[in-house]
Amino acid sequence: MILIGDYNDLKVSKKVDFGYYLSDEFGDEVLLPKGSLNGKSVKEGETLTVFVYRDSKDRLISTLKTPKLTIGNIGYLEVVGQSKIGAFADFGLERDVFIPLKEQAFKLKTNKKYLFYMYLDKTDRLALTAKIDEYLEIAEPDQFNVSEEVDAIVYDTCSNGTLNVAIDKKYRGLILENEHFDYIYPGEEIKARIKKIYDDGTIGLTTRRKRLDEREVLSEKILQYLRENGGFMAFNDKSSPEDIKKTFNTSKNYFKIALGGLMKQKLIAQDKEGTRLL
Repeated sequence: MILIGDYNDLKVSKKVDFGYYLSDEFGDEVLLPKGSLNGKSVKEGETLTVFVYRDSKDRLISTLKTPKLTIGNIGYLEVVGQSKIGAFADFGLERDVFIPLKEQAFKLKTNKKYLFYMYLDKTDRLALTAKIDEYLEIAEPDQFNVSEEVDAIVYDTCSNGTLNVAIDKKYRGLILENEHFDYIYPGEEIKARIKKIYDDGTIGLTTRRKRLDEREVLSEKILQYLRENGGFMAFNDKSSPEDIKKTFNTSKNYFKIALGGLMKQKLIAQDKEGTRLL
């Protein structure tokens, strides 16, 4: 049986003007067009490992070119087109793959990359879904460690501000609302630090730095703000969390820690009106 959307080991059964026919052990055949040889010299009787899919005319064909994604796997693909019933993503071959509207967890934007799972639809055509949660794996115990930095891609957002992410495009993770200050859109690649590993194996991440590092960065940001505003700012440790987050993109707790460190260094002074540079 020839598998669509996957690699097949097939024997070259005959040569024709427009390519070669390949067959499996049951005699089922598929065409390998000349344009899909990828520079390889082919002989009748040899066995080739080829990827099988449907071309733009819906014909079953094979190729020696390497796709960016195969069926049953998750890949990071670019959206290259839109239609009234869905979108299309480039997976490295002549024909793009369809993403039905019902398989879009959010509005896909052309020229942006997202995580997709590839499957075979009811008509035996390759298709993609952005709803990848059920296809992600749970990491093995001790596979990751708290404080370890990892690569992740956001694949969905929750109404409470939590971000669902895939670590290494494979493992389920999340970033709680209070563990990120900037809004991160689906499809964005980020570096994050592991903060907690939950009992079910889900990995909790944070985009915040470790406390000392974050204080140092924030301290410099405060000093720069003061320099750019005549040595004064209408912020102190009594300011509202909302105003602090809007201006300095941090929590009130971290802001107070940074102010305390700067006062100990005698670089700033506070009063009821705000903070002054010394």
